[in-house]
Amino acid sequence: MARHIPIGVRGEAEETVDRKHTLAGYHADLPPVYSTPDMIRLMEIACFNALQPFCDEGEITVGISIHVEHRAASGIGVRIRAEAELESFDGRFYTMRVSAHDGVQEVGSGTVGRAVVHVPTFLARMRQKAEARDLLRERSRQQE
Repeated sequence: MARHIPIGVRGEAEETVDRKHTLAGYHADLPPVYSTPDMIRLMEIACFNALQPFCDEGEITVGISIHVEHRAASGIGVRIRAEAELESFDGRFYTMRVSAHDGVQEVGSGTVGRAVVHVPTFLARMRQKAEARDLLRERSRQQE
């Protein structure tokens, strides 16, 4: 299990908005403004950067909940900076206060929940789930 993580620990992530980060990158009829999914992805990276130094070998943190508002548009070429700060924790579950800024104004804020997972155990569970899914599909085909 991750070592003690002090309240207030911070992480950051930055990127320059490219077309692939915009609504237009998802659909040609949409405007070329920074997309909410990309803002949330950057916030998640900031959270990961804050917590990862405290994880034991073979552990990472993964997102489990998102409560974020995207309040302002940013266009192609703008530098977005996401920040995350540990607000609280309960066992292996952490709540991060997040924000994103485009150099002029805050464009989004909220909270992201994260949990510590042991990667080898996590991947083994995913393999078991895939095997169970394949078995169910095979049984379904046999019954047809």
